[in-house]
Amino acid sequence: MELDLVSLLRLAWTAAIVPIVLASLPVPFLGFLHRLVKGFAARGKLKGSTRFTVPQRYYLHFYIVAVILTTCLLIPTWFYAYVEMTPLSSEPWSYSTITSHLIGGSNTFSFNKARSPTLSQKYKVWQTVFLLLLMEIQALRRVHETLNVFHYSPSARMHIFGYFTGLFFYVMVPISLASPCIIEVVNFLRGQIAEFIVKGRDRMPDIRIDPPGLVKPLLSLGRCQWVGAAIFFWGWLHQLRCHSILGSLRENKGADEYIIPYGDWFKYVSCPHYFAEIVIYAGILVASGGYDITVWLLFIFVVANLSFAAAETHRWYKQKFEDYPHTRRAIIPFIY
Repeated sequence: MELDLVSLLRLAWTAAIVPIVLASLPVPFLGFLHRLVKGFAARGKLKGSTRFTVPQRYYLHFYIVAVILTTCLLIPTWFYAYVEMTPLSSEPWSYSTITSHLIGGSNTFSFNKARSPTLSQKYKVWQTVFLLLLMEIQALRRVHETLNVFHYSPSARMHIFGYFTGLFFYVMVPISLASPCIIEVVNFLRGQIAEFIVKGRDRMPDIRIDPPGLVKPLLSLGRCQWVGAAIFFWGWLHQLRCHSILGSLRENKGADEYIIPYGDWFKYVSCPHYFAEIVIYAGILVASGGYDITVWLLFIFVVANLSFAAAETHRWYKQKFEDYPHTRRAIIPFIY
């Protein structure tokens, strides 16, 4: 069943990536497809016709969906990890010890008593919690920026296809990150619901949450997770700064004017916020250990989509401004 879920995620990501990658190839017979995807991907200042478009402020929908779905996956996964996958060590442990800690001395605990998860199983679940936490931090910041930093022009619009692609992306990301143990978590929750129905609230164990116990296993994760987190926050902080610069360019809300942005990574590229997004998802990829194909497909989608959009934005800047800095690249400093 888990294999079926992963296969479905791979198929969905592949279906989303292929048109963008193909449209980005400099091959003459793909010209029509390139123009078609360009029309779909155009947004904001790149958007010409308003046919089949929605306001660009609808970006907010993406991040609200991401926050809701990530939270709905993070909380039960974290609870499952705390109850079933603690402590995160190779030392022998027993359910009587965990039970005593959680319910204040009672040795009655019905959560799969006979099961003894291996260290690798525990590590996998806590790693999933770690990845979902990173995604939650990213999605919450994007909600804040959409509401308080960006001042979208009334004429700024995006194609309806791009809108649904964005919704698809922000639904798939948390599901992809949770996929290694989502079936286990669902089965765990089903067991708890069934137990609640059979026993009733009065006979259910009173679980006490120990805050240090929720965090300590995360601190015990490996080098990949913390290197990935460092890369994530490096990109996260630069994207925060670049978005702040972009948001400050339009002093009057609703004004239809464009100014050359300067500062931070704008010194090197036209779309540093896109480059920062790639760095953010590269950090998530490293934190995942690099073994999950669905996270690789997620990363490839981000690189393909944003590289294409950055190339079009870079071309627009050079056509719009005669004094545009000639040393800037589109998205990757000194390279592209």
